[in-house]
Amino acid sequence: MGLLARARVATRLPAQDLERARRFYSEKLGLEPVDERPGGLLYRCGGAEFALFQSAGASPGTFTQMAWQVDDIDSVVALLTRRGVVFEVVDLPGLRTGEDGIAEIEGNYPSKGARGERAAWFRDSEGNMLGIGEPVHQS
Repeated sequence: MGLLARARVATRLPAQDLERARRFYSEKLGLEPVDERPGGLLYRCGGAEFALFQSAGASPGTFTQMAWQVDDIDSVVALLTRRGVVFEVVDLPGLRTGEDGIAEIEGNYPSKGARGERAAWFRDSEGNMLGIGEPVHQS
């Protein structure tokens, strides 16, 4: 077993304006930090954690940096849209979002027991690309 196989993974996202990011995560996503330190905010969701850290650099926002797996993506997207979250329009070969902002993705990891995934993406106040996914299980 590798040295990191039992380690917990913790995502770190840059924020040029930490207070602006705090407001976004609170007002738009309904998340509050569980801990903070100078230059950093720590969040916990579903047994995992992520941190926002004060950074002079910015994310290019060209790829998914973090995502949540949910049971009902339609409800989550609708709620976040009402809160002012703007979902990305994706139109790539083999990947296109519908009018609801949700893409149908073929295939999934066999260990997840799903045949596909429905997904949507948005950017936080700092330009970080975040995703939401719902596995599509065998019928």
